[in-house]
Amino acid sequence: MAKRAEGFAQTSNGRVLVRRGPRNHALLGTELFSFISSRALQRFESVPSRVLIEQADRELLEEVGSAKGWSMTDGHLSDRLRERGLAREDRLTVAGALLLTRPGDSLELRKCVIEVRRYRGEGVNYDRRQVFDGPLHDQVRDASRFISDELGTDLIVSGVYRYDLPRLPEVVVREAVANAVAHRSYEHDRSATIVELREDRVVVRSPGGLPEPVTVETMRAAQSARNPIIIEVLRSLSLAEDAGRGIDVMQDSMRDALLDAPAFEDSGTFVTVTLPLRGPITERERGWISELERTYAVEPHERLIMIHAARGEALTNALARDLLGTTDSTEARAVLQGLRDRQLLSQTGQRSAARYSLHPRLTTPAAYRLSQQELAQMVLEAARERDIVNADVRQITGLTGLEATKLLNQLVTTGQLLRTGVRRGARYSAFD
Repeated sequence: MAKRAEGFAQTSNGRVLVRRGPRNHALLGTELFSFISSRALQRFESVPSRVLIEQADRELLEEVGSAKGWSMTDGHLSDRLRERGLAREDRLTVAGALLLTRPGDSLELRKCVIEVRRYRGEGVNYDRRQVFDGPLHDQVRDASRFISDELGTDLIVSGVYRYDLPRLPEVVVREAVANAVAHRSYEHDRSATIVELREDRVVVRSPGGLPEPVTVETMRAAQSARNPIIIEVLRSLSLAEDAGRGIDVMQDSMRDALLDAPAFEDSGTFVTVTLPLRGPITERERGWISELERTYAVEPHERLIMIHAARGEALTNALARDLLGTTDSTEARAVLQGLRDRQLLSQTGQRSAARYSLHPRLTTPAAYRLSQQELAQMVLEAARERDIVNADVRQITGLTGLEATKLLNQLVTTGQLLRTGVRRGARYSAFD
């Protein structure tokens, strides 16, 4: 746990101790009240703004009120706002103004925006920039949708089926953006929330360090919100996960999508979340395992085991434990034998000598089994029979569209195929 720089801590039985001379002194009664009052924190989001309650945008009030179950004809609507920390007396709090007005105008917070930048390489120059302003929940909703659209999907063909696999789960994008907006510091209007779209990762950077006592090491278990009023409204609008589940959902969703785990960094000035767009398996393998899930109801925890079997590996209990993330040999054995009983794996040997491999009835794409030279020979043989297109190569080999294009270009460059037409109209034939 990080050393506290503000507030106060208690012992496990709830006592507050102060040092007096050589002894720890427990505070009780008036002493305790005075101590807590002197250390009490007023969060910036709870500070009254200069915006009157009547200046709240009616449509935004209705949106938030509907999520909260408030009646817009209720004569006590102002009381509801005050109860939720969105107003104090006759004015909106900072949180209220951030959610119920356009804060760039009402609070003159020019950096209270999400700025998305797209990069084509590792340099500092971006080729597209989009800024999302307005009330915070609109920022989260619009920026998340924009990011997911920009990232797009990987189109994978496996057999006769096509799979559009999101490059990053939408729930991960939304949660990363919502966390950045809800937990950033609004006291210093110097920096926007920045999202970088890189070729192999998405980086979300928000102003302000992690709120005490949370650290990068404890963030999955520890809970502390810098702006609890804001995050509570985002949750009611289904734009953020329930308390304590945000980091869990991000990490678990990345794992379920077979992507590398998100990385977190706290510099004290910014919190940075890096979401990798790559994982331990290839796009082609993602397509093949999607086919197995559809056909044989392969469970998420079984996928990596099947991928390694498809690569031709002999699976041992030790390797299965590593892939399952467990130290329990009984659990690993149960998974391996379950796949064997469903005729997805074959077993040779017994007990400690047991080895498991891909069952003969399952076929893997040729691209798993063959060298680049052998794949090229398959394509040339098909081209000798008739003109072929990119889709033919994908179906023959199991390559992705990009990989098929690369292979065809190599065969054209080396004079083994003749290309006619361009782009989607390109056709390839063998020389006589």
